[in-house]
Amino acid sequence: MQSVAAAIREVLLESDPRAKAMAARKVARDWRMGRLAYAFDVEMPEEPGRPAAPELLPPIRMPKRGKGGTERGRQALWHAIAHIEFVAIDLALDMAGRFGAEMNRQFVSDFLWVAADEAMHFALIDRHMRKLGCHYGALPAHSGLWDAAHETRHDVAARLAVVPMVLEARGLDVTPAMLERVRGSGDEAGARILERILDDEIRHVRFGSTHFAACAEAMNGEPSELWKTLVSRHFRGVVKPPFNDSARLAAGLSRDFYLGVVC
Repeated sequence: MQSVAAAIREVLLESDPRAKAMAARKVARDWRMGRLAYAFDVEMPEEPGRPAAPELLPPIRMPKRGKGGTERGRQALWHAIAHIEFVAIDLALDMAGRFGAEMNRQFVSDFLWVAADEAMHFALIDRHMRKLGCHYGALPAHSGLWDAAHETRHDVAARLAVVPMVLEARGLDVTPAMLERVRGSGDEAGARILERILDDEIRHVRFGSTHFAACAEAMNGEPSELWKTLVSRHFRGVVKPPFNDSARLAAGLSRDFYLGVVC
């Protein structure tokens, strides 16, 4: 029986976006069906496979999206969302494969579920973009999304603090306004995609906060204080309002966590 680590590594190294999305869903399904051994006999790659396009640019070199009401603006918005979801597949897979041995089976199950969700999100967005006359890779994309994974590759608590509890939690804050803007433009199909993503992301952040709380307990630490320490040490960006307090609370993030680190 193949190990879950080996199966995850294969998906991480896949560079074709559609193939990676399909493979991520398959490894999650195989794990759920008991077809993969709970074994970690290979290391995760330092960098995942990436397609030749999109061109990855530093944040300061990213072109402005323009107004959302234009065709170009709509394409740029959906391309940016597609890139976030594509990288999120790798972030979830790496979480399960890199830290599954020191955590537990439920940890692996949770983050393979996340990877499958992100793969589905990417597939839905990719299909929607093609209806808009665009495709993933047609525009440049942000190069910094994997940096958080690299920065926290040796510390599961830091990875949980930064990726689900900062980066994904930010999605809870910005998606409602984006959803209304998309719906207001007459794109009801796009709005439904964003509604699904928002519902799923609440669960993803909750997985992160739940496993983070377990790490804090094992370290005899208070979760919100440990989170603030790790975020200040490992996150290069800023945590700033507006916050979707109700969605964050549903995901296990009370205001005690993030108000103390607002920049």
